[in-house]
Amino acid sequence: MSDKEMNVESFNLDHTKVKAPYVRLAGIKTGERGDAIHKYDLRICQPNKAHMEMPALHSLEHLMAELSRNHTDKILDISPMGCQTGFYVSLINHDDYDDVLDLIDKTLNDVLVAKEVPACNEMQCGWAASHSLEGAQALARDLLAKRNEWNQVFA
Repeated sequence: MSDKEMNVESFNLDHTKVKAPYVRLAGIKTGERGDAIHKYDLRICQPNKAHMEMPALHSLEHLMAELSRNHTDKILDISPMGCQTGFYVSLINHDDYDDVLDLIDKTLNDVLVAKEVPACNEMQCGWAASHSLEGAQALARDLLAKRNEWNQVFA
């Protein structure tokens, strides 16, 4: 790892020392008017050991993006990581870590009972052919089974 501090917070994280799954506060940005954006690292797979397959990841992204907003109006974005090991969850003016864990828990439980992937069509999605409801539900099930580990970031 480079001794030089990188601009991207996650590039400064030693990925060999973390233990997925976990939810980690990755950063806080404060706007000109005082609004605070809290970005969380929702790590599902162990970095450099496992990754989510794209159809499952894509469907989990659609499901979480849509269903999380049934539980809060604080969600700004849920974005998949390019390494396919997790998501970034960004919220505005919400700094209650335990509540964030509960929000993720509720959302994943919603994923388990979903009958379809929202916006899974060519009009609403840029790659509608790449989805797997079953894969997304398997990821949600595995993540929920380790719920008691989410606050333990490092091995």
